[in-house]
Amino acid sequence: HLTTSLPLPSERDHLRPRIDMIVFMIDIKSKYSLKNVEASLAHVDASFFLGKVCFLVTGVGRVNYCSVEMNAIWKLGEVYCSPVLFCELELEGIRVTTAQRLLRMLQICAGHVPGVSALSFGTLMRTSSGD
Repeated sequence: HLTTSLPLPSERDHLRPRIDMIVFMIDIKSKYSLKNVEASLAHVDASFFLGKVCFLVTGVGRVNYCSVEMNAIWKLGEVYCSPVLFCELELEGIRVTTAQRLLRMLQICAGHVPGVSALSFGTLMRTSSGD
């Protein structure tokens, strides 16, 4: 399910499926995109930051057109203890690889991978991104 911002409308709460993972998309070419994500973060239950949130940064192949400071993006990942993934949606191979990675993360967050919890996976992601 997709939404442009949080909070979600409450009138459909009874129809909404369980939320296993939240992916915040940030378009590196749009300051509004980052501001929208920052505003939406206040509406996320703190328990989701234990391995069930990630930030997906798009447009990274166009560094010349950046409107968002990379330090601001890294700081979001740090402050919210959540992995930051980078993707260029216009390149099919990278788009497919990123989709597969997100799907695997979702399977873990939803509890469909025996022996791996969202919390332990989130810790591994943060450890490997720092190396």
